[in-house]
Amino acid sequence: MFFLRLFYLDVIVADEYSRQAQEARTSKIVVEAPRGTIYDRNHNVLAISVDATTIYANPSEIDDVQATAAQLATVLGGQADDYAAKMGNRNLQFSYIKQKADVSVADKVRELGLKGIYFLADSKRSYPYGQVGGQLVGACNTEVDEQTKEEYLTGISGLEYYYNDVLSGKPGYYEAEYAQNGSPIPGAVHQSVAAEEGQDIVTSIDIEMQRTLELKLALGLYQVGTESGTSVIMDGGTGEIYAAASYPLFNPADRSTVAEGSMQLKAVSHLIEPGSVFKTATAMAILETDTMTPSDTVYAPASISADGYVISDAHERGDTVYSLRQIMQYSSNVGISLSAEKMGFDKLYDHIKKYNLNSPTGVDYPGEQTGYMVDFADWSRVVGYNVSFGQGISLTPLQITRFYGALVNDGVECTPHFLIGMSNAEDMPDWEGQKEKVIENTAAIADMTSMLKTVVTDGTGKRAAIEGYNVAGKTSTAEIYDEVNGGYLKGVYNLCFAGYIADSSSQLVCFVGADNVPSDSAVTFIFHDIMTEAINRYNIVSE
Repeated sequence: MFFLRLFYLDVIVADEYSRQAQEARTSKIVVEAPRGTIYDRNHNVLAISVDATTIYANPSEIDDVQATAAQLATVLGGQADDYAAKMGNRNLQFSYIKQKADVSVADKVRELGLKGIYFLADSKRSYPYGQVGGQLVGACNTEVDEQTKEEYLTGISGLEYYYNDVLSGKPGYYEAEYAQNGSPIPGAVHQSVAAEEGQDIVTSIDIEMQRTLELKLALGLYQVGTESGTSVIMDGGTGEIYAAASYPLFNPADRSTVAEGSMQLKAVSHLIEPGSVFKTATAMAILETDTMTPSDTVYAPASISADGYVISDAHERGDTVYSLRQIMQYSSNVGISLSAEKMGFDKLYDHIKKYNLNSPTGVDYPGEQTGYMVDFADWSRVVGYNVSFGQGISLTPLQITRFYGALVNDGVECTPHFLIGMSNAEDMPDWEGQKEKVIENTAAIADMTSMLKTVVTDGTGKRAAIEGYNVAGKTSTAEIYDEVNGGYLKGVYNLCFAGYIADSSSQLVCFVGADNVPSDSAVTFIFHDIMTEAINRYNIVSE
């Protein structure tokens, strides 16, 4: 019986027992793929995976779990019981203690010389510029795979989220046998698959221009009495966004406090009734349809009425006659309303659609809103009046910026975007192929630009003027819809300015907006400060 039992163990079930023994001392370790690096247009690093250390335990080797847990807590922080729970099952030979710990922190744990505690090389995400551009770059969270229970980084906002699949790469793994003390047995790696690093991406962001924009915007918002606003600088000829920010800002490198809404870029996700900055679109349609020239006039009474509503200009005046140029110069609601009616509200509606002011821009950033406009079948006379000067219609600041970009690009709109390069060039979107000519009567663009220059030299946009340059743009003081009571809020406004430097070597377009401003002021000086820095940085010259 003894020899029969021995034969059974050594021959019949030897392979099975050997397999079970090997499985008991074998662990599968997932090797996370380092995320790709995010660069600005000058190849400054905006987000990068840096060295880290994962700390793990061999619970079967630990004699005093509570004492070990207490010492870990002194270095890693947290409660000792949390670490004790990870080491309590003495049948395990592998248990994570802390993944992606700072190398310096892991070294301090190593110095403790704790029995059964071991270390693996790892990586984690770092954001060298912190808050500057943080809203655009976005952030990552550590998620847990439900099947493998392994942790991995995934983008949760900004470009980290939008390009998560590109940046993530593919994880690898290896299976290795471990000795009783938890160390790998030499030569006992049974299977190994290398991790594939994520792709690097190059963005259109100029981090130094971004720093300037954030600073000038913050100072300007403080001066007009609000803490909420947004600004964008975009190349109208390419769609590349050089800088963009909205307040409050977001710092992916320090998420101890995150202000509500700070992880979104309001230029993309925030709908506004644009107000008078929209008059440029209406005037462009009037010029394109040959309804009026800049010098043609209309009788503009102090107020007009329609459907039981009264429309007047922002500032009191008497009855007068305005040319189209003066309507833009003085930002007359009555004047643009009557001019649009002369053209035909159906043509206004058609041109709004043609200019893509009711369509998403296609920007490569999460959370884009489309906007809202009543279908033309439901337009009344007062709706036509209101839409002509940017009320009763909603769109994003980026949609406005894209339209103004067409004015500096011979009527061609570009898709606003951040991505300008990646490791695998074959995966690049065809931004050039997405351009669309939206202004057919390009001869009328010169007249439009001429009127926008008058707004700055002699009208409501004087503080946008930059000495030695022809600034063209339009101001806006828009009422804010009262979502609780209906109608519009009293004594509080959304202020905007959109413009560009005409007759120059640059096709940069800049939008500035301030939300919920408790006064009838302007943001033109913020545009002036931002674009003055752009002139110096990009050596923009008048032509």
